[in-house]
Amino acid sequence: MVKLSRAAPLLLVSLSQVASRSLPAPTAFIGSSIASTNNAFSRRSVSVKAGEYPVICGEDTMSQKAHGTSEKPVQKSLRWECDNETADRICNFNRHYAEFAGYWQTTKFLEEVSKTEPTEYYDSVTGKLLFTAPIGRSMEDFLKESMSHGWPSFRDEEVNWEYVRCLENGECVSTSGTHLGHNIPDGKGNRYCINLVSVAGEPEEE
Repeated sequence: MVKLSRAAPLLLVSLSQVASRSLPAPTAFIGSSIASTNNAFSRRSVSVKAGEYPVICGEDTMSQKAHGTSEKPVQKSLRWECDNETADRICNFNRHYAEFAGYWQTTKFLEEVSKTEPTEYYDSVTGKLLFTAPIGRSMEDFLKESMSHGWPSFRDEEVNWEYVRCLENGECVSTSGTHLGHNIPDGKGNRYCINLVSVAGEPEEE
């Protein structure tokens, strides 16, 4: 348990709990988790081929650095009023735990997120662009799937593979060492189950 700036406590759940909620039997872990203009949206659109993703990395990506698995703490001011202390623990000092199921719905995310345009999600540590969603589906479909599983859920075409990797055990991370979540495939393919606190950063300054 960690302390929140708000009154309600935030419980961290283990990977086994996530899997039990999200994995339909007999599926197992495999694989190694606002575009403001049309140009930005086009930049993120990719052609996904079966078996091409996820992009796998080695354990060295998550080696100990100056601040846990990252070089620095999470940003002080995160989007959607995500809790900073919780974000830092999950992003930088954690490999197996997650924010509690449905946490993202207790933030200002649903109030502030665009319902008509794709939203860009940035690394809470580095500000690098990690995900853009929805792509190839409606916002209603994205929210419905995320609510069903308990965490924001992204598909292959919504991942910025320049900065996102998966380990062989399914852990989803950034190339700089931020823990993001896990790849929990289902009947539709890879599904990256991601902590909102890990992708609530402000974009890095150019």
